Amino acid sequence: MMKHDVIPDVVIRRLPVYVRTLRQMLAEQVTSASSEELGLRVGVSAAQIRRDLSYFGRFGTQGKGYDIQQLELAVTRILHLDRQWDAALVGFGHLGQAIAQYHGFEQNSFRISTIFARNPDHVGQQVNGVVVLDAPAITDVVREMGVRIGIIAVPASAAQDVADQLIAGGVRAILNYAPVILRLPDNVWMREIDPTGALQSLTYYLSADRPTGKTPHTRASGRILDEAAGE
Repeated sequence: MMKHDVIPDVVIRRLPVYVRTLRQMLAEQVTSASSEELGLRVGVSAAQIRRDLSYFGRFGTQGKGYDIQQLELAVTRILHLDRQWDAALVGFGHLGQAIAQYHGFEQNSFRISTIFARNPDHVGQQVNGVVVLDAPAITDVVREMGVRIGIIAVPASAAQDVADQLIAGGVRAILNYAPVILRLPDNVWMREIDPTGALQSLTYYLSADRPTGKTPHTRASGRILDEAAGE
């Protein structure tokens, strides 16, 4: 495996799209595919597929394409999704409650194992067997549990303090829903989810007289991949 700083982050961001696509193909009982066929499904060129995968080794057979099951297993291992990851959720307002109740995490190798809230009315509640704890306990609890992933769903004004507490407890990957830029150490990775910002960027394309030069299908698949890839 190559060092993290050698592989462009945009490539890493595309890998979950590949996993999702490959799993859908397996559900459709597709057993093999060429890079061209994969590219059409993912929304990138065949050359991009081959270039992305080349960072991690040799895949596929000349003239036969990729074995879908083997490739799905390989990319799953590359992303370390062949294990269950515990995550700490901080924030239990409307957004935090929706995140806590979302069942898609466990189907994709993640489990919210601890939840924190600042509102005393929320402390002590349970979601899927997880008791909501008081926010001041963040650092001690995540350190004791060995949690490496944090999910921040608090107002912007509280997000930096929450991030600092998570990092002090050993968290090294943060999914941030708060609409604020966090200051993080170099050894901490972050992804941001900003629905308002995404909508604001979409309205740019809604001018009736603005030509797109793309078919509706290309527009849709391209925009979905761009969001996943951070391009």
